[in-house]
Amino acid sequence: MLTRSRIRKIKCDEGKPFCLKCVKTGRTCDGYESPFRLVTSQSIHNSYAGGLKLGAGLNVIRPTVIEISPKDINLLSRYFSTKTMFDVKLGCDEEARQVLQASLTDPPIRHAVSSLRALREHLEASGDLPMALGQQNLSYGSDYGLQQYCIALGGLASSLSSPGSKGLKSALLCCQIFISIEQVRWNFAAMARHMIQGLNIMHEHRARPTFAGNTLMPAHHNRLPLLDVFIIKMFAAPCKFAEPLPAAHRSVSGILTPPHPQTTESRSIRMIAPDMRTELTRLATSTLEFLDRVSHVGSTEEGIRLLSEKASLLKSLESWLIDLGIIHKDNGSPCSESLSVSFLRFFHQALKVTLLGALDSSPDLD
Repeated sequence: MLTRSRIRKIKCDEGKPFCLKCVKTGRTCDGYESPFRLVTSQSIHNSYAGGLKLGAGLNVIRPTVIEISPKDINLLSRYFSTKTMFDVKLGCDEEARQVLQASLTDPPIRHAVSSLRALREHLEASGDLPMALGQQNLSYGSDYGLQQYCIALGGLASSLSSPGSKGLKSALLCCQIFISIEQVRWNFAAMARHMIQGLNIMHEHRARPTFAGNTLMPAHHNRLPLLDVFIIKMFAAPCKFAEPLPAAHRSVSGILTPPHPQTTESRSIRMIAPDMRTELTRLATSTLEFLDRVSHVGSTEEGIRLLSEKASLLKSLESWLIDLGIIHKDNGSPCSESLSVSFLRFFHQALKVTLLGALDSSPDLD
């Protein structure tokens, strides 16, 4: 693709593999059109249609391997979340295997994986400095990663122009990687938009059995990637922002116990957040078990029982949110909310949206 500097008529040299002339001369390159669009309830073919147009001058990355090794799976699983930089196990080996297998024949997925790898390596090399907060001039790794991200978005928009479950599968697998890319970039608004788009795809195309009135309808595409499971696993993994209590606060069995009574005023939200997270993680585990049963529901009677379980989980989530609000109210103003609490609220919303969509065929989940 040829683009030009806003100030000087300098042609980008994409063969290097991308242009650095504008950066080196202090100019601001026109760069790529923004890949992000507001999410609407339009059909899947328009979900990413506002993405990028592929440039004729950009080379498509060809797969260099025909076998996927356990090392490859482990590495991609680690790249899915920045939490794994702190030796956290994400438990997404199966999701990584699916992505790598699809990348052998699906160019958008292959470019997305290449983007995530480059951006993650850049993040680790820069000392865990988020790209959004880093230097104004992008480095080789980050610029290349963003370029591959743009190509993946454009390729996905092209593949979705024709109907079929293959395009849906590609969209959901790309969505997993896009979510991870935006986490690396600390662009949480875009991360949330990818989540919503992916969950809408699952809901609109009945990735699991659902009720239409009083009738249980089977899954329309029973082999679609389950993005909601991936999202829950990402949030449920231990978080570096939730500070553990000192060792003196742990009993012999490892259960957290306070060494002496504390007044409400003396408690810190950072001390309470891990306890709230433990309860939310328990609800997340129950939600994953519930979603697995929904995937295998075989009768209307069984589906009705699952609706009762769904209502119970939603009630528990609401109670958790009320408790968090009470604790936070006792510990300061909303402006003092810690990053760990903000992520807990994000986690809570992801669980709630996922549960609301389960066994529900209505088009609007707001």
